[in-house]
Amino acid sequence: MSKRFIPFYDIRKYDRVLVVDSYHPAAFTLSHWRGAPIHPGIHDDTSTGIVLNALKAGIPQLDYPHITNNHFDIDGFLGVWALFNPSLALQYEEVLRQMARLGDFRELYPAAPQADISLKLVCWINTVEKRKFYGPFEAPEHQDKEAILCVPKYTYFLQHFRDVLLNTEHYISDYHQEYQRVIADMQMIRSQSSNCSDYPELGLRIVQTPQPIHYYALFHESIPYSIIVSIYDEGRYELEYKYITWVDTGRNTYPRLKLSPLAQRLSCLEPHGKTWRADSIFDTGPILRVNAGKLSKAQRFDHPYRRVIAPSDIPKDVFIKEVTGYFSRYLSGLPKKDLWTWKEMREINDSLSLS
Repeated sequence: MSKRFIPFYDIRKYDRVLVVDSYHPAAFTLSHWRGAPIHPGIHDDTSTGIVLNALKAGIPQLDYPHITNNHFDIDGFLGVWALFNPSLALQYEEVLRQMARLGDFRELYPAAPQADISLKLVCWINTVEKRKFYGPFEAPEHQDKEAILCVPKYTYFLQHFRDVLLNTEHYISDYHQEYQRVIADMQMIRSQSSNCSDYPELGLRIVQTPQPIHYYALFHESIPYSIIVSIYDEGRYELEYKYITWVDTGRNTYPRLKLSPLAQRLSCLEPHGKTWRADSIFDTGPILRVNAGKLSKAQRFDHPYRRVIAPSDIPKDVFIKEVTGYFSRYLSGLPKKDLWTWKEMREINDSLSLS
């Protein structure tokens, strides 16, 4: 039976609809979104992974003729594309899985098989999306507009991705610039000017490197960690919760802790009156940083090297001690598990007297 991509806002006009990487109660959902139905035997870190597992399992709902999503991103698109191209998707299964993890979680494993082509394809999508349409979270502020404006993206990429997958090097002019940026930043991360310090007991990694870099390099090989602390020259610091703790990945993690008390503590330590600000832990990727004005959602999602990072006057060793001490103090005695509900996170933060 032929399949058709339908707009998310029209979902109730159709019977037998597959929803990918989002959720709607009137459809069969294949999604890692928190609160979406979990289907035993096919659940995965990414929505693309769930779709691929469903294809391999041959679940009966794959016969549904209508497919939709309420937004466009790499994980969501690849899941939709796989439903339209099941044989080719399974042939390139590992490429699609790595692309989805890279697109959603920024997790790059350069030594993994198919890593290079996966990176090139992700960079192709990123570049073409911005050039022909708009970048992530750059749609008009009203959330419902994304469900409308993403439809032309799906139309375009569903038509063109197959050829790019099969003939990737023919599209080097599209992906070359971002691809080379990632490669250069990976070289910087591995150079003597940079180092990583891991705190597995906290799920935290500290990355020290001279300049802000591309997320794919910053979050490389970071699957065990849910918190990334970035330390750059001239006292520029950022702390970020990875997106893995917003969706249902099935990974064992600690609950998110509110960052505002840590921001208040760091503000008190600033010798010249600078202040720190922290995003809500219910944001997809909350950031803690010196206050240089509120970042838009698009700016928070964009790579660190593309945003202004104001310097702190707190010495680096003091900053590290305060950050690690905060998480050591409040995570002590808490369990890890594969899914924390928002209700549980609120209750835990309230019980720790975090305000």
